[in-house]
Amino acid sequence: MSETIALIDFGAGNLHSVHNALMAAGAGNVEVTDDPSIVARADRIILPGVGAFGACRDALVGIEGMVSAMDRRVREQAVPFLGICVGMQMLADTGIEYGAHDGLGWIGGTVQAIEPADEMIKIPHMGWNDVTPTAGHDLLEPGEAYYLHGYHFAAANPADILATTDHGGSLVSAVGRDNIVGVQFHPEKSQAYGLAFLQRFLAWKP
Repeated sequence: MSETIALIDFGAGNLHSVHNALMAAGAGNVEVTDDPSIVARADRIILPGVGAFGACRDALVGIEGMVSAMDRRVREQAVPFLGICVGMQMLADTGIEYGAHDGLGWIGGTVQAIEPADEMIKIPHMGWNDVTPTAGHDLLEPGEAYYLHGYHFAAANPADILATTDHGGSLVSAVGRDNIVGVQFHPEKSQAYGLAFLQRFLAWKP
């Protein structure tokens, strides 16, 4: 029996593209859902996100029972979890975008505006750039992926940084701990690199 992958729909994710990429990577059963009961029994959970931190966080919290279902399934029962773009950023304690907003607090840190040392560096960080793993991890390989973001994850603990990229200075491109991983890049837009990343996630046994 194939695993169920819950792709959380809170109205602010690139759901169609992520769903298609997961199917291309070999996923057998992807449930695009805003139903906490499906999340509560899923074998793997993916939280995408596009837009402003606060709006995404409010939309997620606004689904009754969703955050508690995520917390129980991911942090207590330790199923593999992937956050993508703002879905990764919401793992932080706080996001500073149009004011300060509480995150999930799963990975310590603050999401703040990218402030490159060189004023000629364009913001947002958009397009293809490196993914440079900081240490060995089952999901992260060196390569190039597609990014689109104006805010970055400033991790409180360097040990939680799984990969970086360079855009006017070092930026976090992946964070994680135990069964939780978040990536700033978009695997669904990263062609062969992204497909291989999703295949590794689908096989991952943390």
